[in-house]
Amino acid sequence: MTRTLDLKAADGFELKAYVAEPEGTPRAALLILPEIFGVNSHIRSVADRYAGHGYLAIAPNMFDRVQPDLDLGYGDEDVKTGQALMRELDWDQAVLDIEAAAQAVAHAGKVGIVGYCWGGTAAWVAASRSTGRSASGDSLITCAVSYYGNAITTVMEDRPRIPMMLHWGEKDHLIALADIERVRDIAPASSQTFIYPTGHGFNCDQRSLYHPESAALAEQRTLDFLKAHIG
Repeated sequence: MTRTLDLKAADGFELKAYVAEPEGTPRAALLILPEIFGVNSHIRSVADRYAGHGYLAIAPNMFDRVQPDLDLGYGDEDVKTGQALMRELDWDQAVLDIEAAAQAVAHAGKVGIVGYCWGGTAAWVAASRSTGRSASGDSLITCAVSYYGNAITTVMEDRPRIPMMLHWGEKDHLIALADIERVRDIAPASSQTFIYPTGHGFNCDQRSLYHPESAALAEQRTLDFLKAHIG
């Protein structure tokens, strides 16, 4: 079952989120953080897929502060629009919105993050800056997964405080292998980094960048990681 949920961040800002519920009792909760294209059909399908694996999945509209209900395709103009909007976002405000989404699904158990491109960088930032706490007093967010979060190189002062998994394409045109190594070197010791024989955006089956073998392997590794950390 899917639905739209209204959220309120700690600073009072209101945003929406797409929620995909599993059949039966959720095993845990999962935030799906979008690319620069917003909560579009691809991100909704990702949330649906993780709900199929038993997670209560929520995809917050992370661009609502600058463009409500952003839902772009993958054409050249969509890319330009998404890139321009991305530059208007504030990371501290983004963390507040992520925490609002996490609080909304925390009743399902531990909370993890899976983020893609811009969302992959947002996962890193949230893993570093979030101070939210669960009802039990533990960290609100337990672990995070970043897919090709190339803008992590712009926030290298941030240091994640929770386990992370990072997926990269060795032919990614947006980040050099040397920079991927730099990110790996400062990631928490508990983290895992994987590099695939493909380029940027390899998980998105709506783009020519899609690489099904790498996507399948990365997803299985992600599921194993989530099972180990949130259930």
